Amino acid sequence: MAHTFLLEPGKWVLDGNWLERNNSPIAVRGRILVAWSQGNWYSMVTKLEFPGGDRDEITFQYRGHLNDGERQYTFVLQHSELGKVEGEGWITPESIVQRYWVLGDKQRRSGFETLHRIDDRRYCVSSGILAGHYLSSAMDGVLELR
Repeated sequence: MAHTFLLEPGKWVLDGNWLERNNSPIAVRGRILVAWSQGNWYSMVTKLEFPGGDRDEITFQYRGHLNDGERQYTFVLQHSELGKVEGEGWITPESIVQRYWVLGDKQRRSGFETLHRIDDRRYCVSSGILAGHYLSSAMDGVLELR
């Protein structure tokens, strides 16, 4: 099975739930744009919104590199809440797994994301942000290609 998310350009939408420590889940909706350029470089822009909630939107701006035929890649990310981030990803036959860490962060924040392929147009996503050894937020949802 070939992945369509990340490995091909596209516009995706996310529908899911956001959880923070000691709070009830809130609805989250998002848009993701993936683009590829020369030299196996990709860019990805993500915007998460919280309809009906009092939480500010979160934006992500990725730039990464993936060599043809490789299963591992690296990226840098500008995150509206975390700041400058570096990360790595692995492409498995059924999922894409990413791990990242905030640069120069005294709270030692880091995160992870797993995108499990349902079919060519849908992925289940699960992610979390940690501060030190503790989970501070989590998100789950479904990504769909538009």
